[in-house]
Amino acid sequence: MQIQKIQLQNFKRFTDLTIEGIPENTKLVLLIGANGSGKSSVFDAFEVLNSSIKMSISLTEFQESNYYQKFKGKSYNDGSSSIKINSSKGEFSTQILLNSNSTFSDGVLPINSFYGRTSFRQLSSLTKTSLGNKIDTQNDADRPRLYIDRDERFENDIEKITEELLRNVFLNDNSSKEIKKKYIEPINNALQNIFAFENNIGLELTQIIPPLEGKTAQITFKKGNSEIHYNLLSAGEKEVINILFNLLSRKDLIQDAILFFDEMDLHLNTAIQYNLIKEITENWIPDNSQLWTASHALGFIDYAHDSENAEIIDFDSLDFDKSQILTPQPKENLEIFELAVSKDTISKILQGRKIVFAENTDTVIYNNLSIANTYFFNAIDKADVFHKAKNLNTLGLIDRDYLNEDEVVDLCKTYPFLKILPYYSIENLLFHPDNLEEYYLTANKDFTKTDYINALINVKNQELVDLAAGIPMARNGYPFYKENESSKLLKDFKENWKDITKLLKSDDFETFYKVFPAKDYGKSLPQRANLPKINLGRTNWFRNQIEKLFVD
Repeated sequence: MQIQKIQLQNFKRFTDLTIEGIPENTKLVLLIGANGSGKSSVFDAFEVLNSSIKMSISLTEFQESNYYQKFKGKSYNDGSSSIKINSSKGEFSTQILLNSNSTFSDGVLPINSFYGRTSFRQLSSLTKTSLGNKIDTQNDADRPRLYIDRDERFENDIEKITEELLRNVFLNDNSSKEIKKKYIEPINNALQNIFAFENNIGLELTQIIPPLEGKTAQITFKKGNSEIHYNLLSAGEKEVINILFNLLSRKDLIQDAILFFDEMDLHLNTAIQYNLIKEITENWIPDNSQLWTASHALGFIDYAHDSENAEIIDFDSLDFDKSQILTPQPKENLEIFELAVSKDTISKILQGRKIVFAENTDTVIYNNLSIANTYFFNAIDKADVFHKAKNLNTLGLIDRDYLNEDEVVDLCKTYPFLKILPYYSIENLLFHPDNLEEYYLTANKDFTKTDYINALINVKNQELVDLAAGIPMARNGYPFYKENESSKLLKDFKENWKDITKLLKSDDFETFYKVFPAKDYGKSLPQRANLPKINLGRTNWFRNQIEKLFVD
C-alpha cells in the first residue's frame, strides 16, 4: 500500500492540511521541519486510521481529553476531526466526533494496513525474567495508541522471535544453519551495512536466549574482540537493534502496509543515520509498502535527497490556522539541508566555495552540472535571489528577462554579487539552436539549425504586439535600483523599456533572442517538443554558458 494524498481537517494543530503529489511506488516519505511544526500530527492521524480499521480505538479516552480536536481561541472547532487518504488501495476516511463515543469511516482497508512506532521506543535494559506473553502480537495489540506514549514492544519481539526459533527446531525440523539464515543473518547483514565495521569494530549478533529461570533474556553481540550484552550497548546501538528486531518479529504485519516510525535517527551520528534509513528502506520495507518517518537528521535528509524512491515534505513555517497544501520538495533543492545545518554553518562548511541562489526550480539543472566548488540554492523569484544574495553575502543568479546589454553590464557592476544569464531565461539556453544541435547530434537524430531559427523568428513576429505590451509592467517588478544609494537611477531604468522593444523587432537571431521569452513562446515547435530539460542541461554548450558566468 502506498499513499499519494492525505488530508487532515480540524486535527491536532491543523485546520486543513493536505499532503499531495506523492508519486506512485514511493517507498520513503520523509517529513522535515522544526520542532513543533506538526510532523507527528500526521503519525497520530495514521494511528487513528489504524485503530479505526482494527475497531480498537478508545474513543472515550481521546474525547475526554480532546486529544485530536484542533483548539482555536477559547473553544474547539466544529466538534469533529476528519482524516482522508488516497492510496493504492483506494480512498479511506475517518471522522471523530467530539463528546460522542463513535467514529464514522468510509471505505474498506485490510486490517493490517498501518504499522507505527512512537519515538519513545528504546528499551535501556531487559527486564522480563520469564516467558508467557499473553499479548496478541500477531494483531499488534501491544502497540501504543498515542504518539506521546512509550512503545514497549521490544521484549515482546524477543519472545516472539525465540518462540519462532523453537518452533522451527521442534516442529519443522530445520537445521541450525537454516535457522541462522532465516533469523540471525538478516540482523547481522543489516548491522554490517549500518555500522560498516568502521575501525574494524562492528556489531554482530551472537546469541538469543529467552528469559528463563528468573533471568532476563541473554542477547549478546560481538564488538571487536569482546562479547557484550544488550544492556551494555550504547543508546544508538540499542536504537538500531530495537528497530531491526521489531521489523523481523512483525514481518507479517508490514506487508502491503504504511509504516510510520517517528524519529528513527535518535542517538546516531550522521553516517550511521544515512546507512540506517538506506538499509531499512531498501532491504526491510517490502516493495508493496511505504515508510513515513520524521527527522531533522542530516543523514536522513541526505539519503532522501539522493534516493529516487524517496520524497521529502517540508513542514517548516506553516500557518496552522490556514489551509495548507504540501507537495514533495524538488530533488535538487539544497535548502532542505538548512533544517539540519543552518546557513551560517553551511557557509563555514563551504568556506572558499561559491554559494549561489537561483530562481525557482532552476537549481535542479544547475546542480546537475556539478560545477567545481559551486552549490546552487533555491529562491522563490528574482527579488528573493537578489535579497538573499545581498543580505547573506553570497552570489545570486537571475534570468536576464527584459534587460538590454548596457543594463546587464551596469547591474553587474552596481551589484557585484549578481550574475545574469546571457539570455531571457534558462529555457533560452536549453532550447538555443546551438544547444539543440549538440543534443540531437549526440542522440544521432536529424536537426536543421536554420529551419529552427526561422521558425522562432516567425513565432516572435506573430507575438510581437503582445510581447511589447507586457514589457513595462515586467520591468517595474524588478528589484534593482531601489536602495537609497542607487535610487536615482531607477527613473531612467523604468523609461528604458522601449529599448527592449527595438531588440525584439530585429530579425537578427542573437539580437532578439536575448530578450525573447522562450519559456512561454515557441513551445509547440516540433524541434523542442517533449524534450526533457534535465537532459538538455547536460550538454557541453550549456555547461560552458553557465561556467563562464562564474569565472573570477
